[in-house]
Amino acid sequence: MELLAKAIVLGCSAIGGGLAMLSAIGMGIGIGGATGKAIEGISRQPEAQGAILRTLLVGAALAETTGIFAFIISIMLVIANPLVGLL
Repeated sequence: MELLAKAIVLGCSAIGGGLAMLSAIGMGIGIGGATGKAIEGISRQPEAQGAILRTLLVGAALAETTGIFAFIISIMLVIANPLVGLL
């Protein structure tokens, strides 16, 4: 029975890790959309390039943290699984 419980926990952890990494898709779409709009804004108003670029970089950095957190959570669930010790 203990082997079955461990297999269930490891299987669910692998699924959870995969779902956590799905946030990378959303992060990529968000950064791509923001970059496209920034390029569009710079092409319409070239004198505002500095302000647009600065805002874009801050927004992209904030969006990138979502992917980093998801990567850390998925690595924790798949490799260093804290739930196995509770069995």
